[in-house]
Amino acid sequence: MAEQTGVVIIGTGFSGLGMAIQLKRDGREDFVILEKADDVGGTWRDNSYPGCACDVPSHMYSFSFEPNADWSRTFSGQAEIWGYLKALTEKYDLRRHIRFGTEVTSARWQEKENRWLVGTPSGEFTSRYLVAGVGALHIPNIPELPGIEKFTGRTFHSAQWEHDHDLTGRKVAVVGTGASAVQFVPEISRQVAELHVYQRTPPWILPKKNAEIPPSAKRLFRSVPLARKGFRNVIYWGAESLAVGMNGHPVILRAGEFFAKRHIRKQIADPELREKVTPDYTLGCKRVLGSNRYYRALAADNAQVITSGVAEVRARSIVDSDGVEREVDTIIYGTGFHVTDSFDYLDIRGRQGRDLAELWRTEGIQTHLGITVSGFPNAFFLLGPNTGLGHNSVVFMIESQIRYALDAMRMVERGRAEAFEVRPRVQAAFNDEIQRKLARGVWSTGGCTSWYLDAKGVNRTIWPGFTWQYWLRTRKIDPAEFSLTGSREPARRLTGVPR
Repeated sequence: MAEQTGVVIIGTGFSGLGMAIQLKRDGREDFVILEKADDVGGTWRDNSYPGCACDVPSHMYSFSFEPNADWSRTFSGQAEIWGYLKALTEKYDLRRHIRFGTEVTSARWQEKENRWLVGTPSGEFTSRYLVAGVGALHIPNIPELPGIEKFTGRTFHSAQWEHDHDLTGRKVAVVGTGASAVQFVPEISRQVAELHVYQRTPPWILPKKNAEIPPSAKRLFRSVPLARKGFRNVIYWGAESLAVGMNGHPVILRAGEFFAKRHIRKQIADPELREKVTPDYTLGCKRVLGSNRYYRALAADNAQVITSGVAEVRARSIVDSDGVEREVDTIIYGTGFHVTDSFDYLDIRGRQGRDLAELWRTEGIQTHLGITVSGFPNAFFLLGPNTGLGHNSVVFMIESQIRYALDAMRMVERGRAEAFEVRPRVQAAFNDEIQRKLARGVWSTGGCTSWYLDAKGVNRTIWPGFTWQYWLRTRKIDPAEFSLTGSREPARRLTGVPR
């Protein structure tokens, strides 16, 4: 017998917990959160590698409705962000709604009942609404290196860090130079005997000053909320200015490239290494990173940067494409996550059994505002396709989506309907608009490939514009964009926001 509830939320990261909090603030207690792990936190629970931290200032990378005056540094580390999420879980008594160790294996729309049937290994749930708060950075992308099955040493991904494996004195190969690698490489470089960094494409890296927030500032933020809000606004609008360059005005990004190249010159003396780590594409085409220590780690005597790729892995070594063999006993993947194909791992079927993963594989990933999908009633995707950012805080986007989802629920219920669904023409128009804008942006014109793109080279990840524009688009739901099932009253625009 399936357990009945009003809302099933998948995941306990920022998206899932934020949705649950706002449901409670809206007077709704009829929901469950399904979490495959044994604690809350999502990305900030899973990624515990050395040096793991956020690259967005903490006062912006947090909920506006749950500010924290006590962030210790400008850019907080993993443990502190995870602690913030756990504190919110306790404050809102969310653990009684969470089913830990419960992985969602399927979700089926039941046509007759107008309900979702959600399957897990431990039982089924039926709900009026389904909220996917799984995000995109939760399934590690582990490359299939030739001969890896022969390797007798240790291998692990940065998101599955093996803390029991002491790296002291070891010969370590790091495959990939993404955001995680830029953070953990400086942490392990002094510990290991040899560090071999296999780089496919160098990232743009800017200096990052992670200052400690003084006690006086914390006291001010606690006692004068307006000061805290003002500080957050300064961070927000400063970050928003970067969107100008990324969306059709790349000349503005040249200033960032100048500072990034100067950063390389200051930290690396070797001309050959400088050339290896200097990107040949426009800043912003791939994710822009920040570090004051990464280049120093690469320039150390025990480090090498290999750009010729991995040709073969042997029992205790890696052979590059130039035929050079290097002895290693540990391989660490800094190769990021499955992003555009992340929903391939969730079996979600909508009206008439339509398979979401198959639909997106064959027709391309399409949503309306990154939140709703035609053919999948009463379902919400938080931090869904084309709502990721390269310049500001995704938590801002998540808040907008949560508000929109609650407004949609009210639209259904006040219209005395059973379900709602975005109209196909509305979804198509939105995606046409998004792709037109993306075509003018640095992600299409900057001369690189990135995890923002799907298998066909289409950007299904980034929001092409300012986040305040997204906030305006999602501030109020437009009933004309949706069809209602079982409605006895015409849909009308509703203006309610979470209390």
